[in-house]
Amino acid sequence: MDKPNENFTVFLEAVDHGNKDSVAEINDYLMQNNCKCEIKSAKNGFIVSYRLNTTKKVLATFVFRKTGIRLRIYPEHLKAYETFLNTLPDKMKKEIKKASVCKRLINPEECNPKCLMGYDFSLDNDHYKKCRYMAFMPALSKENNPYIKAFLENELST
Repeated sequence: MDKPNENFTVFLEAVDHGNKDSVAEINDYLMQNNCKCEIKSAKNGFIVSYRLNTTKKVLATFVFRKTGIRLRIYPEHLKAYETFLNTLPDKMKKEIKKASVCKRLINPEECNPKCLMGYDFSLDNDHYKKCRYMAFMPALSKENNPYIKAFLENELST
């Protein structure tokens, strides 16, 4: 098996030129903050996950989509900094608002019992119950990237 650094280099080569620096910066930040990087090949490219060494839970995952690369964030401590969501750019807020609802939060019998529960939060004075796999999956972009990093900083400082 290849070394993780070699795999990350191959992954980074697949990232569009406009986001390479941001992806590398996010990777460096997470690695410096006690995360372990796991890289797997997938149908649309790579899946790069970052696990917290302290809890072994996945904090974030880079995923490729037809629309570009995204970072799926799994905020375990969202309630502690929930008002941060109100500072996000309108485009990011719109994606969060249109994400799938969490069936387990609404009616636990309608979802797979092994599915981890989603997120119950407020955004712009509205209440949401969103699926953990779809709620916080912003596209990397020049506008979004500073907010994505701030999101991770909020999560790791809580």
